[in-house]
Amino acid sequence: MTDPQRIVIAIDGPAGAGKSTVAARIASRFHLLNLETGAMYRAFALKALDARLSPDDGAALEALARTTDIRIEPSPQGNRIFLDGAEVTWRLREQAVTDAASRVSVHPAIRQWMVDSQRELGQRGRIVMEGRDIGTAVFPDADIKIFLDADPEVRSQRRYEQIEQIDAAPAAAASVLKEIRERDQRDRTRAVSPLRPAPDAVVIDSTALTLDQVIERVEGIVQNRLNLA
Repeated sequence: MTDPQRIVIAIDGPAGAGKSTVAARIASRFHLLNLETGAMYRAFALKALDARLSPDDGAALEALARTTDIRIEPSPQGNRIFLDGAEVTWRLREQAVTDAASRVSVHPAIRQWMVDSQRELGQRGRIVMEGRDIGTAVFPDADIKIFLDADPEVRSQRRYEQIEQIDAAPAAAASVLKEIRERDQRDRTRAVSPLRPAPDAVVIDSTALTLDQVIERVEGIVQNRLNLA
């Protein structure tokens, strides 16, 4: 039976599937804490870039992680992300940071450090956590597991439109599609916690759906589970 006071909702999926937006809306609708695991990886990637470390240097990244503190603080305007005590929220959507986050995430030691941190953040429940391995690795016993997906072309267009809002000179749409495909390949083939739906996840393909339709479907799943509790 699901305890409404300790409910854990896991939302996974590839880049550009709409996880962050859906998680934020579901958290607001059901008064839950929204924990963005992608933001945690981006914050660490930002620190690595600022330290002039290669996102592919696993040993250096592991040493860096030992002196890194990442904190998520909810606010009415959305989550604020703090890196070693300083807010970095506005920098986490920079394209270089997004690209580096995908590369640092393939290192087993970094993923294990992140998984441990995410479990600690979510252990009290009443959370929506979005990422790529929440339902399979971080919270395999989550009460509700959603896997959002869409065709790469559709996801790349969504990501391009998102980048346009924060970058006056965004990369060409073809470059964004190339990056999406490369990230899919890294995420789905990495040795630790590859991107895949949990066996008991509800898979929602949003290729032909609007954002509101996806949110309505997820809200229905959550409401149904809470009504059965």
